[in-house]
Amino acid sequence: MEQWLEWARGPFFRASFAIMILGLLRVLAFNAFSMARLIIKSRKNKREIPWSTVVSETLKWMFPVQRGFNQRPVFSFTSILFHAGIIITPIFLGAHIVLWDRGLGISWPSISQAAADYLTILAVVTGMALFIFRVSSRSSRAISRFQDYFLPLLIIVPFITGYLAMHPSINPVSWHAAMFIHVMSGNLILVLLPFTKMSHVALFPTTQLVSELGWYLEPDSGENVMKELGKEGESI
Repeated sequence: MEQWLEWARGPFFRASFAIMILGLLRVLAFNAFSMARLIIKSRKNKREIPWSTVVSETLKWMFPVQRGFNQRPVFSFTSILFHAGIIITPIFLGAHIVLWDRGLGISWPSISQAAADYLTILAVVTGMALFIFRVSSRSSRAISRFQDYFLPLLIIVPFITGYLAMHPSINPVSWHAAMFIHVMSGNLILVLLPFTKMSHVALFPTTQLVSELGWYLEPDSGENVMKELGKEGESI
């Protein structure tokens, strides 16, 4: 098991990390190409780009605090806590920073182990809650795909196994087994990140910006969408 763990930490992690970087760069390149195409088209058709509106709407989609709390306050609050847990914990966990320091010679301040434990528990509990919300909501089920159910469960696996590895008194398996699952699930997340909804963590601003440009620059696109939604005449 120790050899498998070293393989997961070494060659497989490096391959997973490379796939993630290349995949994100690919999506970023497509977004940049789409944005350039829309800008060129706007100049050709002599259409003004309402940059202030485009940027403003993009920021609203990036930080949908007001809209989210007005529509689904419990879900929105749970989602914020979940994202805080899954982002802060792996970045500022001392053991992870040591690995970065050994591999690339870079480091930064870490959070305490107690804080990491609380954030880990927070990530697991809120991740399960989001899964239950999606399963129990008829409207959410209607627009959900397999990845919408699978990804929240996958994301909490490295948190659960990492917590067990750090607390052997409650760990039902060996340390090596818990760490192997921890590392492999983390590697799987890296591989899937560019090809699933998880990519919005890194690419959402550019993706949404392209969408907003298309909304305003394609002839009558906004009006046609509002007509289909039965909301003609409302502000967009």
